[in-house]
Amino acid sequence: SFELLTFERSPYFASESRSNFPFHLPSIKQITMKLSVLALAAVIGTAAAGLPELSLQVRDGSFADLDGLDPTLKWSASTSSGDLNFEAGIEASVRPTTDIASLPRAFWGKASQDIGAWGVSAQADVSASDLKSADIEISAENSEDDLSVKLLASAGDGFSVSSVEATKKFASGDATVSVNPRYDVSSGSGDVVLGYDAGETSVEVTASAEEQSVTVSRQLDDSNRIS
Repeated sequence: SFELLTFERSPYFASESRSNFPFHLPSIKQITMKLSVLALAAVIGTAAAGLPELSLQVRDGSFADLDGLDPTLKWSASTSSGDLNFEAGIEASVRPTTDIASLPRAFWGKASQDIGAWGVSAQADVSASDLKSADIEISAENSEDDLSVKLLASAGDGFSVSSVEATKKFASGDATVSVNPRYDVSSGSGDVVLGYDAGETSVEVTASAEEQSVTVSRQLDDSNRIS
């Protein structure tokens, strides 16, 4: 595979609406309906700037001539409006075909904003095979307090939360301790990941109501680590 230069220009994004979080987020409905238009705007904007990223893979199976090659183009673009930052992109096949509509594979769009010490973002990923639904990731990170929150959801006919997790880090002597509670909404199960990182030695404990596990690892040198 090989890659060419990736560049940035300007698309637009969906309008904002309120969510259950204490900040403004892009409307999920607007994201789902307009993401393909947004990604197209990214393609048009980047076309004037230079070449997109190109990857070349070989498909499984036996093919005659160059039919086994699977070239893919990825465009991305970004812009800002006031305190809001917007990004969008598209992934498409470049195999010869008369069905142009079959070339796009995926679209994505992201909006982010700093609110005080919090960096807040919302991203939607849409598969070209199902434009009526989107995978949503909403995250908020406080760099001053080493605290982050992430929510995964899906949007289509409705809005369904898949999982929620938070991570808190704090110093303990020369080490860093992390606490990461996680909850899977679909299964109704949760666990907690406790981490202890002292540089060369780290310990990770994962505990749930059903099972517990401990992983201890140590750095031997610059390129080798055992656990």
